[in-house]
Amino acid sequence: MPHRGTTAMSFDIALQVRRGPRTIACSFATGTGITALCGPSGAGKSSVLAAIAGLLAPTQGHVVAGGATLFDSARGIAVPAQHRACGLVFQDLRLFPHLGVEANLRYGERRAPPARRVIEFADAVRLLDIGHLLARRPATLSGGEAQRVAIGRALLSGPRFMLLDEPLAALDVRLRDGVIDLIARIHRQFDLPMILVSHAPDDVARLADHVVMLGQDPASAWSAPRTGTASEGCAG
Repeated sequence: MPHRGTTAMSFDIALQVRRGPRTIACSFATGTGITALCGPSGAGKSSVLAAIAGLLAPTQGHVVAGGATLFDSARGIAVPAQHRACGLVFQDLRLFPHLGVEANLRYGERRAPPARRVIEFADAVRLLDIGHLLARRPATLSGGEAQRVAIGRALLSGPRFMLLDEPLAALDVRLRDGVIDLIARIHRQFDLPMILVSHAPDDVARLADHVVMLGQDPASAWSAPRTGTASEGCAG
């Protein structure tokens, strides 16, 4: 189980991850709100997200999310991914193609212990405006519809925090606006710590309270928290 800490930070991350011959190093701490993780392609954004989620093992460092220590190499803590209570939305969504929309959502719902549930099924369907999609298969959905279903599945899993890997990348302007509004509404309503990976400055400006930049070397790292205070820096 996650080890509860005393930090008021939404995220306190300091880790190193090996990807082939390359080491990705990242360190940042952010307060409440949505944190945007930015940087050029290949900087290691998705790898950092995977390490926070527990899908990739760091070589050293620590991961604290919402006050819970999920990984700490010095203390021998490594909470398995399935016990991290992470609502992860992959860049390619990873909806189950052989299941309908309702079954995909119910899969997330079954992962949530009653004490950790943040929303009921009917309320999630209403919030996401996907009631008319429940009987359809993922292959028949538009990009915006599929994104809403993926976010809904993550939300129904009872997350303590959410990680969204480029949730807007494949959407046109009209669909992007709808998903941006949805992400902002979910954050306001449930007060869940979030990390959002994005390449788009406009999306970051609309959503993020804190920005962490992964550069190609430490000298290119910068931070721009929009609210509160944060100390951030990354290199990849």
